[in-house]
Amino acid sequence: MTSLHVLATGPLVTVQDRGRVGLAHLGVARAGALDAPAAALANRIVGNDADDAVLEVVLGGLELRADGGCWVAVAGAGSAHARAEWLPKGGTLRVPTPPTGVCTYVAVAGGIAVPPVLGSRSTDTLAWVGPPRVEAGAVLPVGQPRGRPQPLDTPRPPRPGPLRVRVGPRADWFVEGALDRLCATPYVVAADSNRIGLRLDGASIPRAGHEELPSEGMVLGAVQVPPSGVPIVFLADHPPTGGYPVLAVVDEDDLWQCAQLRPGDAVTFTRAGSAGARG
Repeated sequence: MTSLHVLATGPLVTVQDRGRVGLAHLGVARAGALDAPAAALANRIVGNDADDAVLEVVLGGLELRADGGCWVAVAGAGSAHARAEWLPKGGTLRVPTPPTGVCTYVAVAGGIAVPPVLGSRSTDTLAWVGPPRVEAGAVLPVGQPRGRPQPLDTPRPPRPGPLRVRVGPRADWFVEGALDRLCATPYVVAADSNRIGLRLDGASIPRAGHEELPSEGMVLGAVQVPPSGVPIVFLADHPPTGGYPVLAVVDEDDLWQCAQLRPGDAVTFTRAGSAGARG
């Protein structure tokens, strides 16, 4: 069996698949690739199933050496090459810091075959459920290839624009017109954003009252508004419950954009289905 030897890493490298869906009622976060379309693209190129595990690389810095020949593909963060590359035995793959975006995905034919935890090979960085973060010196097993590499695939277009949102379950906790205010307000990505949530800097969204909300279930893409009034978009490693009201929910098809936003990047929202919105 082929293995990948990790020679170096950047800020964060984790193993991710499509996540632990359906376990929130047990207090288990979903996890999974932040940029799901990019991970699926990389898997598709090397002939993998959509749920095969890949490496999610934050801001580059990864170096791998293969102890057996294998097909690999890199996608996401402006790095979608749309073709498989043969990595020979002893060959080294380097993922540089991308010129744009944050998350790059490395797929290898057969998938990263670390043992699954609760039905998934994804690493949850909130509770650290799943495989440990990938560090230099790690040896990652590769599964048996099942499909043929694809000769060509089509990378998606660049980031298309505002995040589409639908009204959330606690919109009535905010002043009248709060969702319109959210969609009319420019924000920038805060430095403490991570796999748990896209944190923003910008104008606050005022509440209608000062009551406290009991903890309740949270969903992927929830736009939660803490006491500061500045919204947070919950991402793949978000807690299963939360005690702050949710004003809106980001359309699932737009969540990949959050994976590629860097601190200081501009963020805007638009009502799903409104004039000028995509889809």
